[in-house]
Amino acid sequence: MIMVIFIIFLALAFDYINGFHDAANSIATVVATRVLTPRQAVMWAAFFNFIAFVVFGTHVAKTIGKGLVHTSIVDLTVVGAGLTAAIIWNLFTWWKGIPSSSSHTMVGGFVGAAVAKAGFSAVYFDAVFKIISFIFLAPILGIIISLIFSIIVLHICKNMSPAKVDKNFRVLQLVSSAAYSLGHGANDAQKMMGIIFVTLVSQNMITGGINAEIPVWIVISCHAAIGLGTLSGGWRIVKTMGQKITKLRPFEGFSAETAGAITLFGTAALGIPVSTTHTITGCIIGAGITKRLSAVKWKVTIDLVWAWIITIPVSAAMAALIYVGLVKFVL
Repeated sequence: MIMVIFIIFLALAFDYINGFHDAANSIATVVATRVLTPRQAVMWAAFFNFIAFVVFGTHVAKTIGKGLVHTSIVDLTVVGAGLTAAIIWNLFTWWKGIPSSSSHTMVGGFVGAAVAKAGFSAVYFDAVFKIISFIFLAPILGIIISLIFSIIVLHICKNMSPAKVDKNFRVLQLVSSAAYSLGHGANDAQKMMGIIFVTLVSQNMITGGINAEIPVWIVISCHAAIGLGTLSGGWRIVKTMGQKITKLRPFEGFSAETAGAITLFGTAALGIPVSTTHTITGCIIGAGITKRLSAVKWKVTIDLVWAWIITIPVSAAMAALIYVGLVKFVL
């Protein structure tokens, strides 16, 4: 029982770290355009992170809980090793100011620990490959949707004065930021719901097994943890997302956030655990290139893509080593 409580603590700690690591996803644009101060922005985003469970179901949580590895091989050591590796990578990338994917480090950690225990047959590779494909599809979708949305809005506003456009979109960006934070909370908080759920199922602590509904206390705890993490802010990554990719005005901030919200709403409804980091990066790029291609700092973008690519294998390797170390020297 003590080990189960520790695993739940690790999962909620990961959600908290996910919140301040990925706070940039929700607030970078609204801070960069100076619509809100940093403190106002994190409070705004944290609120909508938390209430996301009222709006969305638990499709993403069920994908993580049922669809990554065979539940028969899941035990507390597998979950603990996966979470520990994910937390280490998240803290390292936060320290370096790299907006890597908290989603993908968790997936890599979970898969790596499972492989260390039972070999590659323990993994549902069709589900893993679908998640890996969205390393590239999520930002591409973000770029396309943001670009189309930006062009439409530009056409609507073509006869407005720059001052009026700026004034109107300062108000509208509050709405788009709230919508994006809802999508962020719905997508990212659910991943730890799935981990806690499968942990309790593996210990026969949930009636109905893997097909049962996720208990409400898990849902509320995970949303509260990610909301508190967002409230803490992740200023190193905010700087990268809000200033280093492209310069944003309220119009581009609104377009990027709205496109990101549309993408996350769709993937959350389909149960696809995409990276909110990858999504909003693509949306920021899409909004930026409406000005000109050179408005985007492509070297920064390429560096980010490399960080995204290595996240899953590095997290998986760390989790496998941690699992082997726990089995050999601790348990």
